[in-house]
Amino acid sequence: MGDRSPLGLDFALEVDAPSDLPYDERRADALITVTARSAASSAAQAPAAEILIMDRSLSMSGHRLDEAKRAMCAGIDTLRDGTLLGIVAGNHTAEVIFPTTGGLARVDAWTREDAKLRVVGQLAEGGTAIGQWLARARHLFSSVDSPGTVRHAVLYTDGKDEHETPEQLGEILTECTDRFVCDARGLGDDWRYTELLRVTEALHGTAEAVVTFSDLTQDFTRLMREAQRIVVPRVYLGLRLNSVFRLGFVRQTRPVEAELTARQQHGEETHVPLGSWPPESRQYQISLRFGPDSLPVDETVRAARVTLHAEFPDGTRRPCSETAAMVVRRRSTPGFGIARSPDLTRVENERELGMAMRACADAHLRGDLDRADRELSLAIGLAQSLRDTARLKLLRAVAVGGPDGRLRVRRDVSRGQILGIGVESTKTARRPVDPHDPHDPLPRGSGLPRVCPRCGTTSASPTATFCEECGHRLGDAGVGDEPVDAP
Repeated sequence: MGDRSPLGLDFALEVDAPSDLPYDERRADALITVTARSAASSAAQAPAAEILIMDRSLSMSGHRLDEAKRAMCAGIDTLRDGTLLGIVAGNHTAEVIFPTTGGLARVDAWTREDAKLRVVGQLAEGGTAIGQWLARARHLFSSVDSPGTVRHAVLYTDGKDEHETPEQLGEILTECTDRFVCDARGLGDDWRYTELLRVTEALHGTAEAVVTFSDLTQDFTRLMREAQRIVVPRVYLGLRLNSVFRLGFVRQTRPVEAELTARQQHGEETHVPLGSWPPESRQYQISLRFGPDSLPVDETVRAARVTLHAEFPDGTRRPCSETAAMVVRRRSTPGFGIARSPDLTRVENERELGMAMRACADAHLRGDLDRADRELSLAIGLAQSLRDTARLKLLRAVAVGGPDGRLRVRRDVSRGQILGIGVESTKTARRPVDPHDPHDPLPRGSGLPRVCPRCGTTSASPTATFCEECGHRLGDAGVGDEPVDAP
């Protein structure tokens, strides 16, 4: 085990995996809970670099830009002395407006006032190219040569990323991945929630809708305070697989859902970047694939060894946790059913809830109100069964009873509220699951698994309504998909 005290956080991981697998199973899943607690032996704060990215495109004219400037200045005031600071003003290009001398400036009373003057002097003009803003931030962060520095950025936009292609944005996000963390905010009602989720998924941040511009100041202040809780700049999930297995996917499941599979770094063992860490807990799902005849029957096999690695203050990457094992055993009796883990079932249902919320938002934004109504009803039902009070409150705020007594989307709902449904779809409940709680959701039926007609993936739940691999809507059980033999 690595020496943990220099990090300022003590890391622990727990692997929860059903050990028994059906005879003809081809995948093994596990939930990995990572908990970081403040180290009693270390009260030092990590060196920090912060970049604020402000949208100064033409659509920000008038009170929008005034409120954004007020929020930026409040955020600057919240930064502690000694923080390295840079400010990027973005439209269809990206300009570093502070500091003007290159690199980043260390925050003190003088530089704080200079930075706020630079913000106040901005004018609205031009279009929107979010990737260019992030590329400029990455360049600024590259000037930080102090090992162990936490690199955090925050951006807001009120518009669509119309001055670059999705492919260009994707290339820049790939270049920025594992370089810094970025939170994003959508202002008003004329932005695309999918673009913000794309940014925050790649850069380990959170995305939110700020419908009322005057709320941005409070949000920015909170963001800056939360960013200053970050202690460890980079953490990695280390996976060493048995040669029989290959990695199917890695996902963050709590507190925000994110696909991590494409970010894996290969070496002696596979490392998956997990972003920067304050004291908190996060949960991940890993899925391993294997041939049905590659495992011996009724023998315990170590499928994977799991270890956390971190960037230490000297810039080296070293283990920061004990190693845990994921073990499996293939049952010898064909057709013998194995009960699903309640925790894994909950994760799958939370993923379905997010898909339903996005389907509702997408349908409403394109004017398909009937589809939006159906997806809203499905989402509310899932949120109720999961007791996800945060997302349930959000969904109920846009719902009303229709003439037939069924819930539907309010016809006077604002576009900003619909964007909020989409952008909040990836945020999962933080409440830990108690397997002995009779109110926690268990598998919702005992029917047959289902096959996605688009990609051919067999569902883990017989009542799944979305394919967990490609997101295809499966529809009602028995309609539009093909049942397969139960294990």
